Amino acid sequence: MDNEIKGEEQKGGMAETDRRTLLRTAGLAGAAGAAFAGTVHGKFSLAPITAAQAQTTTSMPKGVDKPWWPSKWGKDDEAGASNHITPAKVLDAVKWIRDGKIYKIGRVYEQGMPLFGARAFSLRIPGGPTGGPFGDNKLVYHDEFLATEIGQTGTQFDGLGHIGIQMGKDGDKSEMRFYNGFTAAEISDAYGLKKLGTEKLKPLFTRAHLIDMVALKGGMMDAGQEITSADIKAALQKQNIPESDIKPGDAIMFHTGWGSLWMKNNDRFNSGEPGIGLDAAKWVIEKDLALTAADTWAVEVVPNPDKSLAFAVHSELQTKHGILNHENLIFDELVADKKYQFVYCFTPAPIKGATGSNGCPIAIT
Repeated sequence: MDNEIKGEEQKGGMAETDRRTLLRTAGLAGAAGAAFAGTVHGKFSLAPITAAQAQTTTSMPKGVDKPWWPSKWGKDDEAGASNHITPAKVLDAVKWIRDGKIYKIGRVYEQGMPLFGARAFSLRIPGGPTGGPFGDNKLVYHDEFLATEIGQTGTQFDGLGHIGIQMGKDGDKSEMRFYNGFTAAEISDAYGLKKLGTEKLKPLFTRAHLIDMVALKGGMMDAGQEITSADIKAALQKQNIPESDIKPGDAIMFHTGWGSLWMKNNDRFNSGEPGIGLDAAKWVIEKDLALTAADTWAVEVVPNPDKSLAFAVHSELQTKHGILNHENLIFDELVADKKYQFVYCFTPAPIKGATGSNGCPIAIT
C-alpha cells in the first residue's frame, strides 16, 4: 500500500488532474458552473451540476416523492437520531465495555491535512509567549488564535443544519428544506443557524460496529467503489458478528483503507472516495441507526454510480431521517486489535448555530 501511495506522489499531480476531469464531467463549467458558483465549496465541489440546473425549475428533486417531515420525534425536534441516546441505551452500551481500553479515533488537526475547496485551517500563537511575566512568580502563558471552518475540517461531525434539499425554485429559501422540514428562510443567519445548530444535539454514547471492508475486499477500496448492504452483511459474517447484534440507536462505521492516504497523498484522498451508496443507506434506515462514520471525508461513495446525484446519502440519512454522520475517523488500532464492536463516545461542540463539530471521538472496548 505504501508503494502504491508513493507511486501516486511520483505521478506529479495525476490525482488533481483526475479531480478536474471529474468536475468537467459533472458539468461544473460554462453557464451551469457560473450560475451555481456559490454552491460548490468544500467537499461539495465534487457535486454534479448539470446544464439544466442553470435554468429556474420547480420540478421535484430526484429521489424526493413526498415530504419527509414531521420527524418521528415531533415537529419541533432538532436533535434527530441523537434522541436514541436514552438512559436505557447508555446502560445497555456500558455492558459492552469489557477491558476498559480507550482508542482515540479522531485525526490530528494540523496545517497540512486534506482540506476541501477553499476551506482553511490556520493556528497561530501570538507573542510567543502570549503574555507575562505576571506576579513575583513570573508566570507566562500561551494562547492560540484559530481560523478555520470549525465543524467542517479534519475529523468532522455533521450537524442537522448542514444538509438540505431545494424543493422549489432555485434560490427560494422558503422551499430549501432541512431536517424536520425546517426551511432556510427559518434557520439561515449570517451569525449562526437559528435552528438545528449542534448545540441542540444530545451527547452520543452508544454501541458501534466497525465494518472492515479492507479485509473483505483484500485491500484498500478505490474512489467510486460502492459499499452495498450485501457487502455489509458479508463483512459482518466474516467478522463473526450476527446482523441481529445491530440494534436501533447503534452506530455503523466503515474501514475502507482510504484513510491511509491522509497526509501522504492528499490530492488523491480529495479526488473521490469509496463509501456507502443508497442501497446501504436504506439498510441503515431500516436498522434505525443513530450514526454512520468512516475513514473517508464524506462516508458515502464519490462519485456516485448515478452521475446525476450529488451526495445523495447525506440528504437521505441526515435531511430525511436525522441520522448523524462522522467523517475522517481513524480505525488502525481497532483493526489491529480486531476490536470490531465497541462503545462510541462523542459530544458535539455546543457552539450555538454551528453546522458541525470538530473534536476527538473515542472508542471504548
